[in-house]
Amino acid sequence: MKSIHVAAAAIRNQSGQVLLSMRHPDSHQGSLWEFPGGKLEADESVDHALRRELREELGIQVTEHRPLIRIRHDYSDRRVLLDVHLVTAWEGEPRGLENQPLRWVAAADLNAYPMPAADSPIVRALQLPPVYLITQPQVVDPGQFIENLGLALEHGIRLLQFRVFGPEKTRHRLLAQRSLDLCREYGACMLVNHDVQLAKELDAAGVHLNRRQLRILDRRPLADDKLVSASCHSLAELHQAQLLGADFAVLSPVLPTRSHPAADLLGWDGFAEMVDRINIPVYALGGMRLDLLQHAWTLGAQGVSGIRMKLDERLPCPNG
Repeated sequence: MKSIHVAAAAIRNQSGQVLLSMRHPDSHQGSLWEFPGGKLEADESVDHALRRELREELGIQVTEHRPLIRIRHDYSDRRVLLDVHLVTAWEGEPRGLENQPLRWVAAADLNAYPMPAADSPIVRALQLPPVYLITQPQVVDPGQFIENLGLALEHGIRLLQFRVFGPEKTRHRLLAQRSLDLCREYGACMLVNHDVQLAKELDAAGVHLNRRQLRILDRRPLADDKLVSASCHSLAELHQAQLLGADFAVLSPVLPTRSHPAADLLGWDGFAEMVDRINIPVYALGGMRLDLLQHAWTLGAQGVSGIRMKLDERLPCPNG
């Protein structure tokens, strides 16, 4: 089977829109929308190929870009490796120099555009923010919990996992509902930890699966219009999350944490090696800080996740 290495660009403007181009009808996967880019030439780096392709296809000079996601996909007649970079600054106005139609599309609307199967994870990566916050598991003062959640949302958190243990069922549900209502005020997505039924009853944004659920589930537990994420600690668990149709995963522990000081660590090298072999967005968890975000991106992470991350400044815009 023929193998093709492609440098692809998710070009995002200051309004948050992403540029799509349409493939020529007589090409492979013709008449579908795609992210601009093309094949690497012999001995060519991804950076050089990206800049060359966007200059040739769109007439722009790239000035800022970073890794977004790396995807391996087998079609019936070829195997592709997509090195996808997020392009946030360039010189010139994009034009279809190969007579290809172009369209700027809001990230939330990308699902409405027919694309090659390999591009689906790119869409999800563009729709997810760079930080995934996990709530404190123990709640002594519900009022203080809600106040702290509000501060996190004020600082820009737009994706969080409601992970609270201990309260009896009625109090737990009430706190989850208050948290969800507050998230909606800020346009943030709240996933419920492990409780699929509660996520459905509250109409939350989705559910976060634990390791036990990964082992026993044989299908995605929520509809495609909801988010499903999973906690993973190995490559096998990442593959299982992908097989279940999870939208993203959290991989841990990367660095030492106060709560699990003796845990076996993946380290950044182990994290990068596993993420490179999976096709869904993955957040790094364990000892994460906001100042590690740029480093995490260079290793293929969607972003960083944590419980105790210090949020004393506004977060970067989605996907940095």
